[in-house]
Amino acid sequence: MAVSLHVRNVDDELARALKKRAAEKGRSAEAEHRAILRQALMPESAFDWEGRAAALRERLKGKIRLRAEDLIREDRDSR
Repeated sequence: MAVSLHVRNVDDELARALKKRAAEKGRSAEAEHRAILRQALMPESAFDWEGRAAALRERLKGKIRLRAEDLIREDRDSR
């Protein structure tokens, strides 16, 4: 069951930092807030798939992407 949380009396600087961080990661402030809560409160064993995927997308941004089939064929042909 999803629950709505309301946070009152957040100072302007903190709200701006949240919005900036969210924009840098390409998501809404609400989604970033959830990610921060998840990271802070979930057990260490929980794997951060969203964070890992975002980091990978950032690393690959602007690079040529090849299909797996093409890479396999290239490897086989090189033998």
